[in-house]
Parts: sequence; structure tokens; C-alpha cells
Amino acid sequence: MATTYPAARASAAPARTHPVHGLLSAFPLAFFVGALVTDLAYAATAEMQWANFSVWLIAAGVVMGVLAALAGIVDALVNRRRGMRPRRPWPHSLGTLAMMVLAVINGFIHSRDAWTSVVPTGLLLSAIVAVLAIVTSWMGYSLEARQEASVREVR
Repeated sequence: MATTYPAARASAAPARTHPVHGLLSAFPLAFFVGALVTDLAYAATAEMQWANFSVWLIAAGVVMGVLAALAGIVDALVNRRRGMRPRRPWPHSLGTLAMMVLAVINGFIHSRDAWTSVVPTGLLLSAIVAVLAIVTSWMGYSLEARQEASVREVR
């Protein structure tokens, strides 16, 4: 008795890239939201160590944001070369750029000494950066989910 094997199907959709961008983009989200939490703790207690935590969280968020942005640019270029283009990547890209610029400014403001390093400007910037991190992460995830759904439809 001969064994039959299913015929191999060639997929019309190109292979997906490794999700490095998605993995790295979780770090700035966590760091920037953490900076907002430590700023709130500083505003409530005036304990300088909370402001120090904020500076380190902002710095780590900026570094990881740059790495995630580089991975996202490489991912977009590879997908473009393969003919895969997400529907509207510009809001995500511009929101991420605004988040990173404001985070760098926030880092400089937090580098000052005393109460004015956080309250009110640093706290406001941390809140804006945290909201932008949440919104741009959601937009990036929805872009990836739509792209994955379209790849599944083609297959």
C-alpha cells in the first residue's frame, strides 16, 4: 500500500520577518509608563530617589526606543522590498517620532536638580510621553495584526 503525502503548496505570501521590532517596542512602553509612575511618586513624597528613578527610566526608554525604531525601519524596508506594505504606517511613525523627541526633552528637564526637575513640566511631559507610548504601541500592534490577517487571506 502506497502512502500518499499532501502536495506541497507554494504560498503567494512572502515569509514574515522576525518580530524584533515588536519585541523591542515593549521596552519603551514599559519604561515611559514607569517614569510617569515614579514622577507621580516623587510629586507625592518629594523623595529625590523617585526623580532619579525617572531619569534612568527615561534614558532606558530612549535607548530602547531608538533600537526599536531601527528594527522597525529595517522591517519596513524588508517588507517593502517583498511587496508587503502596511496600510497606513505614517501615524504610527510620526507618533513614535513625537514620543521620542518629547522623551529626550523630558530627559533633559529631569536632569535638573530639585523640585522643578519633575513638577510641573517633567510630570506633564512624562504623562504625554506615556500616552504617546500607549497609543503608538496600539497603532503598531494593529498594523501588524492587519498585515498578518492579509497574509493569511492570501495563503
